Amino acid sequence: MKASISPRDLLLESFKAALGAADPLLLVPQHLPQRPKGRTLVVGAGKAAAAMALAVEQHWPADAPLDGLVVTRYQHGLLTNRITVLEAGHPVPDEAGEHAAQEILRRVKALTRDDLLLVLLSGGGSSLLSLPAVGLSMAHLKATTHELLRSGAPIQDMNTVRKHLSAIQGGRLAAASRAPVLALIVSDVTGDDPTHIASGPCAADPTTYQDALDVLARYDVRAPAAVLDHLQPGAAGNAAETPKPGDKIFRRVENRVIACAQQSLDAAARFFAGHDIQAAVLGDSVTGEAREVAKVYGALTRQIRAHGSPWQPPVALISGGECTVTVRGDGRGGRCAEFLLSLAIDLNGIADVYALACDTDGIDGSEDNAGAFLAPDALARAQCKKIRADKLLENNDGYGFFSALDALVVTGPTRTNVNDYRAILIV
Repeated sequence: MKASISPRDLLLESFKAALGAADPLLLVPQHLPQRPKGRTLVVGAGKAAAAMALAVEQHWPADAPLDGLVVTRYQHGLLTNRITVLEAGHPVPDEAGEHAAQEILRRVKALTRDDLLLVLLSGGGSSLLSLPAVGLSMAHLKATTHELLRSGAPIQDMNTVRKHLSAIQGGRLAAASRAPVLALIVSDVTGDDPTHIASGPCAADPTTYQDALDVLARYDVRAPAAVLDHLQPGAAGNAAETPKPGDKIFRRVENRVIACAQQSLDAAARFFAGHDIQAAVLGDSVTGEAREVAKVYGALTRQIRAHGSPWQPPVALISGGECTVTVRGDGRGGRCAEFLLSLAIDLNGIADVYALACDTDGIDGSEDNAGAFLAPDALARAQCKKIRADKLLENNDGYGFFSALDALVVTGPTRTNVNDYRAILIV
């Protein structure tokens, strides 16, 4: 291991390498299609939507007809000329997203077979591209989303519900287009299946109304009565389902994932190798309760420190995926801070172990930080400040813990999203 850089800076620079591998400005141009006979309409939604739209503009022929509309999270917009960028609510949808989705659907329906629909999708699109199904209101979507977020349900299950409350997701956007459809996708879900990313507006949906009802029951989600009144007739076969695999509409649709967690983990591993540190990639699809996943990683870390097995230090354990947090308290902090706080308690100050956990979109939960940094002396420093780590974890207040230690990682909006990045450095 090279001694010229501190463990903290090593971890932060590895995170930057991971982000660089998911930069839409670099990736989108490699996947742009040929110009069509007619015009090209660009639509999209997600935290990377503005950067993806800008990349299209910068590399599309100046004499080729191009216009469009994408919606991104508040404070994630960029200045564009030919494609309009609107901002809306995330993770809970709002009326701005509803109006944007209405306009997107209107424009898509006006396309001809000579045109091209270029769709730019990324994490966050489920809430940003929210258009309630007939009989539902934005208030119903807000209430249901709020309860789903608190329930600890994985994103795939959340999106099963959202697709069946939507007039545009679950393949319905592609179904509205007479033009060929190319969806370029930055994946923020484990497995990188387009049907789960932004609730799959251009992808076949294998789930059903009954599946959506089962999710609500499984996680004890208290949805408004209007939501149940919408889902139950569908489950009984009295309402049209979302387009399914094998539907002929998908013959003219391509969903192409252009960035994913594995690419970012590989970039981070190369960074560590460049500093004479072996990197063990533990998976791009790690899921489960953040505090419980941390205990598993803690056990592996202790094994390495005590026995040099299965890897000799220095080693970096890196992983991606999306853990969940079942909210029981009223503290601040997302899944990355919760993971690190639980890891701190589990390791209990073991020497020469450092860690970082950050969301690649720059926002851990609903706070202003991407994540946090954990040093071996974190618990001791907290105790000096009379901070009880176990009490903060019980209250889901990882943000409060790391804020008190000045150990938050703040990047601002990264305008990409390939899920969480976790790295444990054992030196």
